[in-house]
Amino acid sequence: MSDFQTRDYPESGPLTLAANITLYGGTKALMEGDVASDLVSFDFAGLKNAHAGFKDMLRRGKFDVSEMAVATLLQARAYGKPFSLLPAVVLGRFQHHCIGFNTDVHPDLKPADLAGKRVAVRSYTQTTGLWVRGILQNEYGVDPDSVTWVCFDQPHLAEYTDPPSVEWGEAGKDPVQMLLDGEVDAAILGMNMPRDARIKPLVTDPHRAANAWHSRVNLVPPNHYIVVPDALIEARPDVVREVYRMLKDSRDRLALPDDGIDPMPFGIEANRAALACAADYALQQHMITTPIAVDDLFHPLVRAFAR
Repeated sequence: MSDFQTRDYPESGPLTLAANITLYGGTKALMEGDVASDLVSFDFAGLKNAHAGFKDMLRRGKFDVSEMAVATLLQARAYGKPFSLLPAVVLGRFQHHCIGFNTDVHPDLKPADLAGKRVAVRSYTQTTGLWVRGILQNEYGVDPDSVTWVCFDQPHLAEYTDPPSVEWGEAGKDPVQMLLDGEVDAAILGMNMPRDARIKPLVTDPHRAANAWHSRVNLVPPNHYIVVPDALIEARPDVVREVYRMLKDSRDRLALPDDGIDPMPFGIEANRAALACAADYALQQHMITTPIAVDDLFHPLVRAFAR
């Protein structure tokens, strides 16, 4: 029996929403109460990492508002989960620097050398992994199926089975330590890349490579968006509009980086290229089995107010 819970929302009046949102520059004003509303208040889950609440959101409907990794939300749509995307990026960054290798193991290693190698990553469906593998495949010609992905966390969606290229890491180990100990050829680590002189990025001069890539594709890879249950949208469209306003107000209080590139765009059109790219990569990497159109990620109400 499913333990998914659908909340009954009152037809009118203020609402307190259970929220799985963590503290970033763009959510700071919201979480600290500087962005407020007479209609909406939040009961924040207080999780250190939002991904710790993804399973509870997708399998049990625990939250009314939640961050969601782009790879997971694409799978959620593929499996018909009753959630819709708000085009509100709360975490986005370039990804070229997020895969590294240990020079004690390989004095030099290039993307073209990855075939037949073992690469550690927390989860095959982790969004950083989605972006890094997509960049390696489409920019450097690396077939993801030619690499063994050493993983540790199960997928957030119970319906999904990882591809044959996944190997499960030994219990008690993690990608960072395996990279430092020389037990894998490389690792996708994102913000956990160790400050160790032995560890170098697989992509040469990754920040320059990322900027060159951005100049061609005109997107910053989003990691986390916001999702809400369809039940909330259908029962309280006023609340969903207000949630989006509050998120955007909080985001707008954060200055853009010095380079003027916005890593947290709002609006469907501002996110169309990134979502289309992520969906293409997910299909290439066997995370989804059929193409997903960007507009299908959004409830009609969201398409009406968040263009």
